Amino acid sequence: MTPEEVLAWEAEHRQRAGYAALAASVLTITGVVLTTLGQPGASEFDNKIVTVVDAMGRAAAGQPIPPGRFSAFAVDVGQHPTAPILGAVLYGLGSLTIFFAMAFLFRATRARRPGMPQLALVLLAIGAVGFGLGRAVAEVSRYVGAHDFVDAADKTNSAAADALSPPASVVGQLIWETSALALGFAIAMISLNAMRVGLLSRFMGVLGVIVGVAVPPILPIDQQGIIRVFWLAALGILLLGRLPSGTGKAWVTGQAEPWPTQQQLREQREAARAEREPPTQRSSGRSAPPTPPPAAPSPRRADPAAAGEHSASKKKKRKRRS
Repeated sequence: MTPEEVLAWEAEHRQRAGYAALAASVLTITGVVLTTLGQPGASEFDNKIVTVVDAMGRAAAGQPIPPGRFSAFAVDVGQHPTAPILGAVLYGLGSLTIFFAMAFLFRATRARRPGMPQLALVLLAIGAVGFGLGRAVAEVSRYVGAHDFVDAADKTNSAAADALSPPASVVGQLIWETSALALGFAIAMISLNAMRVGLLSRFMGVLGVIVGVAVPPILPIDQQGIIRVFWLAALGILLLGRLPSGTGKAWVTGQAEPWPTQQQLREQREAARAEREPPTQRSSGRSAPPTPPPAAPSPRRADPAAAGEHSASKKKKRKRRS
């Protein structure tokens, strides 16, 4: 494709890709908030803990073993499943929407870097679909199991563990974690190549690589996707042309135009400043101090030795005359 054809295609699809990136950011953070609000506190059921000694003592005395901490947690989650289920669905939709934004960035990058492998797009499709659907299935089945546990006759901790880990949740978790590897690798590869051709700044490119590496379980430092939310929002603003720092030349020329380094930016600023300075100041590289006016000549002092010789010669002449 010629640069003109590349720019024409990007002008047609760029706005939709920008809105897709923003939608992925909003859906992900909304899902995280709803899921977090639906979870009880970690120390809320500390008074429900049943130790092994207590359980054995009650069993020996013929007394029923009360529900433990895990059972109380499952009951609390099952009584309010609506918000976390909605959060899981929105989070899954946000993960699916990532594909549309990153697929546009992939095609724009490959138009300027033909050697970029098609594998990145394949992994992106597999990863986005599997990551979104896998997490949604795992979380929704978990909360549905907790809801069914509320009316169950068996309220033991083992029954609660079975309710919170149904087979559908286990399968969804497996798909989710496997697809995360593909999605993270695709995001990192596309971001790195987009930075090299100038579609992303160095900050955005490096942050995109971090987002890809931080997708759990690759490097679980972004479990809820907060870094990914920030990066997707910035990507959407960039694609819509609303980024305060502007867009790179590659978006204008349709060719690879890497962003200048910090050293190159400093040299450009110095060259621009030198162009504005007078020629006498350019040679020295700094402003020349003002030349002081010439000092007035000081009066010449009489030489003491010469004055002494002059007076001695006058005395000799007087003696000769006398």
